[in-house]
Amino acid sequence: MGLKISSYEQFETYIGKELGVSEYVQVDQARINAFAEATLDHQWIHTDPERAAKETEFGTTIAHGYLTLSMAPYLLGQIIELDNLKMGVNYGVDKLRFMSPVKCDSRVRMRAELSEMKNLRGTARAKIKITIEIEGVDKAACVGEVTYLYQFAD
Repeated sequence: MGLKISSYEQFETYIGKELGVSEYVQVDQARINAFAEATLDHQWIHTDPERAAKETEFGTTIAHGYLTLSMAPYLLGQIIELDNLKMGVNYGVDKLRFMSPVKCDSRVRMRAELSEMKNLRGTARAKIKITIEIEGVDKAACVGEVTYLYQFAD
């Protein structure tokens, strides 16, 4: 586990700083297929390994971009532990770009930096710059700024 944060005041001391880097997680065909089932997005570049090997420049299937993004909360949970939290919710994503495809069986990790904190009458709005990296690939899979709302217990 990375940083343990228990209050708004403690969290805001990290503005402009890297929060940390997660462990790598493998994106295999089973995970890609499960995401396709959950989202009803069965585009062949994700779900047909034989066709993808023959007809794409990737030589294999690739993960859905939104699968990569959907891993952000899990990966962020490896970087920071929010202790003393009553509630936390996703609020939005800004400046999201999918930069490089995540090929099947690649491993990804996330690098996170706290870019902004604001106290909204007891609710903390945290903007976190994320970079999801692919092991062995120079260009990131995706970058963006996720916003979460957190309510710390008194």
